[in-house]
Amino acid sequence: MAKKRGAAAPRAQKSRKTVPKKSSWKRRLFMLMLKLTLVVMVLAAAGLVYLDAQVRAKFEGKRWALPAKVYARPLELFPGQPLSRDDLKIELKGLGYQFTSQATQPGSAEWASSRVRVYTRGFNFPDGEERAQRLLIDFDGASVRRIRDDSGNQLPLARLEPVLIGGIYPKDNEDRDLIQLSEAPPHLADALIAIEDRNYYHHHGISVRGIARAMVANIKAGRFVQGGSTLTQQLIKNFYLSSERSLSRKLAEIPMAMLLDLHYSKDEILQAYLNEVYLGQEGSRAIHGFGLASQYLFAQPIRELKLHQVALMAAMVKGPSFYDPRRHPQRAKERRNLVLKVLQEQGSITPQERAAAEQQPLGVVKQQSLQKGAYPAYLDLVKRQLREEYPEEALNSEGLRVFTALDPIAQIRAENSLIEVTAKLQKRYGASINALEGGMVVSNPLSGEVLAIIGGRNTRYQGFNRALDARRPIGSLIKPAVYLAALEQGYTLASIIEDKPIEVKLPNGDVWRPQNYGRSSHGPVPLHRALSHSYNQSTARLGLEIGTGKVVDMLKRLGLQREIKEYPSMLLGSTALSPLEVAQLYQTLAGNGFQVPMRAIRMVTDSHNEELSRYSFNIQQTVKAGSVHLIQYALQEVVREGTARSVYSRLPQSLTVAGKTGTTNDQRDSWFAGFAGDRLAVVWLGLDNNKPLPLTGSSGALRVWTEFMAQAHPQPFVAERPESIQYHWVEDATGLMSGEGCEGARQLPFIEGTEPKESSGCGDNVINNPLDVFKRWFRSE
Repeated sequence: MAKKRGAAAPRAQKSRKTVPKKSSWKRRLFMLMLKLTLVVMVLAAAGLVYLDAQVRAKFEGKRWALPAKVYARPLELFPGQPLSRDDLKIELKGLGYQFTSQATQPGSAEWASSRVRVYTRGFNFPDGEERAQRLLIDFDGASVRRIRDDSGNQLPLARLEPVLIGGIYPKDNEDRDLIQLSEAPPHLADALIAIEDRNYYHHHGISVRGIARAMVANIKAGRFVQGGSTLTQQLIKNFYLSSERSLSRKLAEIPMAMLLDLHYSKDEILQAYLNEVYLGQEGSRAIHGFGLASQYLFAQPIRELKLHQVALMAAMVKGPSFYDPRRHPQRAKERRNLVLKVLQEQGSITPQERAAAEQQPLGVVKQQSLQKGAYPAYLDLVKRQLREEYPEEALNSEGLRVFTALDPIAQIRAENSLIEVTAKLQKRYGASINALEGGMVVSNPLSGEVLAIIGGRNTRYQGFNRALDARRPIGSLIKPAVYLAALEQGYTLASIIEDKPIEVKLPNGDVWRPQNYGRSSHGPVPLHRALSHSYNQSTARLGLEIGTGKVVDMLKRLGLQREIKEYPSMLLGSTALSPLEVAQLYQTLAGNGFQVPMRAIRMVTDSHNEELSRYSFNIQQTVKAGSVHLIQYALQEVVREGTARSVYSRLPQSLTVAGKTGTTNDQRDSWFAGFAGDRLAVVWLGLDNNKPLPLTGSSGALRVWTEFMAQAHPQPFVAERPESIQYHWVEDATGLMSGEGCEGARQLPFIEGTEPKESSGCGDNVINNPLDVFKRWFRSE
């Protein structure tokens, strides 16, 4: 027994030692779990601190990369202004005004037979705030007679807001117009909350019930199909995270939403949501925020929207593509009406308001009718000029405001002229010009401001800009530079030059033999006629006589920046230039020898309307006014008697204009450049493949130019007479001094001292009044 007890004792002892080992294992496991929990808590705390920093940094910093906004010139209205009711309608359509029976709210206009009532929207101009006001504008034919305000007071000047013509977008192509919550129309916030997050003002960033409901739906579906997101979570997803449906994104979204709700008020979060939410796609441009969506859908500022429009935008939040009112109108209408129903159920609107709103059509505008983005060729020039001074980052993210000289009325007229005339030419000449293209530049010859640009027949196309980049031989458009250089060398308009065949041996052994358009020579001709009738042989002889270097120098003084090689054929326009470069040359000719750089931008301000740069009027005289006056006379002769005389079959005889036709070898290019008192336009027509045309400058580009001028109703061109200019009667055939009433006599301007010294024997009358020649042109036969 003793042995048994002795044997039992060690076993009991062994048993007692085993218990502590088991307890030690559990303890170690507990300690490990505790440490892991602490580590997780530390990591979670660190993660929350990091997320908190991220949430606050972006929400309190520059939340969005704001594109630069580019505006047209504002339309200034004043008594006596040459502006018709149709012109005003073009402007108001560009601004998205609603034409109604009564103009009762900003952005509306009512029409009558001789007057228009406009309720302007107002605008924050760089020089001050322009308030919204009702204007009554009386017209007298094609001009403004009187402007009155709502109290009947006559106004000396009123100003409409400028058309927004486009923007310069960041790399992600997101676009938005920021709004304040206070600027949102009535019911927008109510509709958004009612349809997307009814408990928005009662939860702390997340909805536990919504998350639970989403989890059940996801488990049943076996995949991630629902998120249970609040508006705060949607903002987190769009603003901070990606839009992918994944568990990791959802796990990050929940604490970030709670942190956002912790730091910021509900109204601050809602305002950010109004500006961030994605609401559609226009080409490569993503439409974000209700401010821009209002323009995109209705072509109206958001503060002007009605209940049915607000409900449609709120309806689209759930699926901008699925409920796109342009592609799925019935689906969008049903969703809109659901929003209206919920608003009524929650007491935000009355049954009568709901019924009235449901009866309204969707009312979205066609995308192509939106003026924003309607001027790609002009916007292209603006961007190029901006990039000379501003880095790309500033242009696409700092919210700059760019004010330009674009005239929407001139732009529409130019587009209509090009489209209408090319369509008629196509109908006449058939398949040979099916792919006929064109480019056009319109400017103010007094200021150098570019008013309109057309980059191709498809005026909304954002690709190749022919007005800026299509460098084509300019043909006879170069001749004024040749003759101007000759006038500086002592020639006069009455100088007799030979128009007969000429041969020039080139360094490579070839022989250059220029020919006239009709392949006939005209013998001795006065210099002014050689230019007005565009004789090639006499021009080539004249240019070679004075030297090609003189012509190149003249082109540079007229404003050409491009380097040109000196060779004989350049005298007849083998040099390739763009329509914009040609416009610069003729700008100096129209401006009495004063070179004014072509400019599209007037001013740039920052997002707070503080001026950053002003593109002021810059001018220098590079050609003497006396010589330019002589060329202006000859260019007027071109349209009165020469190659462009068909102008006056469409324009009134009282309208003095000047210009030059241009046709290149094998009629591959059709050009016309010309100007009136306040409008200069250059037109090019041709084929991109450079094949010949059945058109000359007169039968092609000139017709576009003439149609534009007929619609534009410009001021007549008045050639200022410099002190050095005197007018004399000369015998046109010989260039000898003559007198009024003598056979073959013509009155021509001369720089003092260069008039003929010999007389034809018939009178020797000197007339110093330059208006006499124009009176003779306008005198009835």
